[in-house]
Amino acid sequence: MNQAGFPAGVATGIGSWPGTDPREAAAVIVGELPGLPHLVELPARGVGADMVGRVSALLVDMRFDTTPRGYRFAARPGGVSRRAHDLLRTDLDALQEAWENAGLRGSGRPVKVQAAGPLTLAAQVELPGGHRVLTDRGAVRDLADSLAEGLATHIAEIATRLETEVVLQLDEPLVAEVLNGSLRGASVLNTVRALPEPEALEILDAVLTPQRVPTLVHTCANRPPLDFLRRSAADALGFDLATLSGTAGLDSVGQALDEGKRLVLGLVPTSAPEAPVTWRDIAEPGARLMDRLGFARATLARQVAVSPACGLAGASQSWARDALRFTSDTAKAFEQDPESLVPQS
Repeated sequence: MNQAGFPAGVATGIGSWPGTDPREAAAVIVGELPGLPHLVELPARGVGADMVGRVSALLVDMRFDTTPRGYRFAARPGGVSRRAHDLLRTDLDALQEAWENAGLRGSGRPVKVQAAGPLTLAAQVELPGGHRVLTDRGAVRDLADSLAEGLATHIAEIATRLETEVVLQLDEPLVAEVLNGSLRGASVLNTVRALPEPEALEILDAVLTPQRVPTLVHTCANRPPLDFLRRSAADALGFDLATLSGTAGLDSVGQALDEGKRLVLGLVPTSAPEAPVTWRDIAEPGARLMDRLGFARATLARQVAVSPACGLAGASQSWARDALRFTSDTAKAFEQDPESLVPQS
C-alpha cells in the first residue's frame, strides 16, 4: 500500500462515460479532471466494454464468454476476450494521446484505472455449469489471483506509457449482496449462500495487497457495508454520500478517517437534477459530514476527494460534462475555503 500517496483534495470520476468515442471521452476527462483523471469506460459499445466484460482483457489464464444472463468462464479464448482486449487497447491509446496532447507526460500528476473487484466478479460471472463463481470457493480464489496478477501488469503498462503514478480503483457494487446472501442462484428457487466477512475480506485483499500503488474500493450499493470495506487493505473508500445513514455508517466513516484512510465522496448526481443546483448545494453535505463526525473541515482537503455518486454512463453528454465541472468546483471549495460552505452547527 501507498496510503500517503493517495490523492486528496482533488476531483475524479468513477469510470464510466456516455457515448462510444474513446478519444473524445479521454480528452474531456483529462481536461476537466486535472487532479486525478482516469481511464474511461464506455459500456455503450456493448459486450466486452462494460465493467464485468472488460475484466476478460485483464485476467491471466482466464477468459469469458457470453450467456443470456451475462458472462461465463470459457475454456479457450474467444470473441468476447478478443473484443475486450481490443477495446481496452483502443482506450489506452486514446488516454495516452490525450495525456500527451495536454503536456502531462512527466508532470507527476497521477492517473486512475478501474476494474470490477473480485467479489462482484464472483457474483456476476458464471461457471461452465451455470452457477455463479461465488458458489465455488476454489474458483473464487483462482479468480482473485488471476485478477491481481493481471492488474499488476495493466498498471505497469499504464505507468510506462504515461510516465506517471497510477491509482487503482476496484468497483464492488454487489458487495452487500455477497455478504448478506441475497443473490439468486441458478434457479429462482435458490439463493447463493452468504460469504462470511473474514473470507470475503481475504478475497478482496488478495487483489489489493499485491498492488504497489494507492488503492481505492468504490461501491454504488444503496446500503454500502462501510465497516467491512474499512477493514480491507484499501487506502481509500468511495461511496455515494446520499446512501450514508444511521450511526453505524457514520461511525465507520469516522473510524476510516481516524485510521488515516482517504474518502472519495460521491456528491454529484449522476443525472441532471430537476431543479437547478449550484456547486455550493453539492459541496455543503461534505462540510456537514465533517461537522457531524467532529472533524475539522480542513480534513476535506487532507483526506477527501470528490466524485460523482457513481458512473456517468447513463447521463446525457451535457450533464456528464456539467457533473465533472461541479465535481472540480466542489474539490476546489474543500481545498480553499470549506469554512464558508455552511454555518458551523
